[in-house]
Amino acid sequence: CESIMFKILLIDRCHFTRAGFEAWLNHSGLFPGHFVVTGLNNLILAREHILQWDPSVVIADLHGFMQDIHHFQQLSSLLNASEKVPFILLQSGEDKEMAGFLSQFPIWASLTKNAGLETLATVINDALTTRASVEIPAVAAPLLTRQEEKVLTLWMDGASNQKIATHLSINGKTVYTYKRNIRMKLHMDTRFSPFLSLQESEN
Repeated sequence: CESIMFKILLIDRCHFTRAGFEAWLNHSGLFPGHFVVTGLNNLILAREHILQWDPSVVIADLHGFMQDIHHFQQLSSLLNASEKVPFILLQSGEDKEMAGFLSQFPIWASLTKNAGLETLATVINDALTTRASVEIPAVAAPLLTRQEEKVLTLWMDGASNQKIATHLSINGKTVYTYKRNIRMKLHMDTRFSPFLSLQESEN
């Protein structure tokens, strides 16, 4: 029997959470199948991933986004996009305003971020079982390549092209190519890129 490949979208401000999560999903032995995990720290891009990539499950810690301007507007469009996808909320902080806002949406499960890994594994497996009975994707390729995801993360953190090139040991011109590919894959137009750093928008 072929093992199933699931696509998980993880939305979290913390890079270490995103990196550790994929290793845990694929190597803990708590899950059937294999996982392609895409970790994002930008709500607008996360919405694009949900619409285009059609993940099996979305797992999000939204607390880190609370300081952002227009976060409720961005969250609304994110949660509306994930209407048909099990949405698991990991809460790393208490916020009454946020809790009230989230109660309007069909959240699959809500756990505190310090919940035990077994508990989290049970919730994820339940969500995957529900989703797998609907459809099992034949191909679970990421929307962006690994290198594009690295470029995107640095780009969103405001790194210059030169800094990205140095960090990833690639040519400065290659960074432009990656950015162009990312824009095309995510249907981003320069005007629709609120996360772009100011100096770049002015270029």
